[in-house]
Amino acid sequence: MTSWIHRFLLTLFLLANVQASRADDTEPLIFGVFPYVTAKHIVETYRPIAYALEKRLKRRVLLYTARDFKTFADRTQQGEYDILLTAPHLAWLAKQDAHYRPILQYSNRIKGLLVVQSNSAFDSPEALRGRTIATVAPTAMVVLSIQDELAARGIKSNVDYQSINAGTHINAAMQVVNTRADAAILAEQLFKTLRPEYRQQLRILRETRPLPGLVYLTHPKFSVQESDAISQAFLTYVKSVRGQAFLKRGNHGSLSTASDEDLQSVQSYALQARDILQRIR
Repeated sequence: MTSWIHRFLLTLFLLANVQASRADDTEPLIFGVFPYVTAKHIVETYRPIAYALEKRLKRRVLLYTARDFKTFADRTQQGEYDILLTAPHLAWLAKQDAHYRPILQYSNRIKGLLVVQSNSAFDSPEALRGRTIATVAPTAMVVLSIQDELAARGIKSNVDYQSINAGTHINAAMQVVNTRADAAILAEQLFKTLRPEYRQQLRILRETRPLPGLVYLTHPKFSVQESDAISQAFLTYVKSVRGQAFLKRGNHGSLSTASDEDLQSVQSYALQARDILQRIR
């Protein structure tokens, strides 16, 4: 082969590598938010954050969620999200099984609530034997926590009561409001976002101990420096007027470095969730 052909092929090779490198540098970041509310609500809530990240990081940021917890967990395990916001027990799984790096965490704690109709005769969890309880999803931390408390009282899911997967916290609450379920398990933060006329129709029968707040993580492909840059982008946003409004509206408190201790404290729920996810087809 003549030397000019060698040079031509070498030039093509170098151009291909440069173009590939540029493509890698300009690929959008995939920001995944776990589906604790509807996709519409997630887009409305987190699109301003994604836009702020774009400006700070100089890269496009695409906002993604999934139709259910199982799909979101599967995509997390497959590393499809560059940036991740999820519940702390699912963050433990993401770190343990998919090597994601926890970076930030909301300070306000999460409480699980067991609610019934305000005018119902139910006066204790034991009164729900033989009844139906609506939940957001079987792997949700607040669901696992309430179910553990009920089990400690000798009341087991799908043995002493029937569970109904309503898909979202709001849907679970509305199952009770509309008398399709006798009780519901939902997060306190989401309970507070219900319209007053619906919230007045519900009564809290039981609540969990305070649980750790939601956690942001980054994909293991990012270096510590890159993860720090993403972390700083979030922290810069929440210091802004819009960011402060976002924290207040979501009842998140503040945003600070993720706590390893908090993640360890929900390990038992993480292991329960892993077992459930493995059994769901």
